[in-house]
Amino acid sequence: MAFIAEELALELVKKVREPVEMIQKRDRDLASQIRRATNSVVSNLSEGAQRVGQDRMHHYRISAGSAAELRSALRVASAWGYVNEERLDESMVLVRRVLAIVWKLTHPR
Repeated sequence: MAFIAEELALELVKKVREPVEMIQKRDRDLASQIRRATNSVVSNLSEGAQRVGQDRMHHYRISAGSAAELRSALRVASAWGYVNEERLDESMVLVRRVLAIVWKLTHPR
């Protein structure tokens, strides 16, 4: 399941790339925050998959937090009018999917 989440997160990087370039022109700090959050989602999923026990859960939780931060930052960019909301639709779907999978990873039965 972590592998699937990591692949979705990498796809998310590709989907966010163009909107981030648009946001960069209007708000460098927000674009940087989006890049860092996106990178953190992927990196922590990958690192968590190589860990065990609570250390693994810690990285998955960080990934979830970064995905939530990314979702909020994209919404802020849209609210400021830096990027059209429809341009973010696919990215937001991927963020929700990653968050759902990470939820399952951090809340095993």
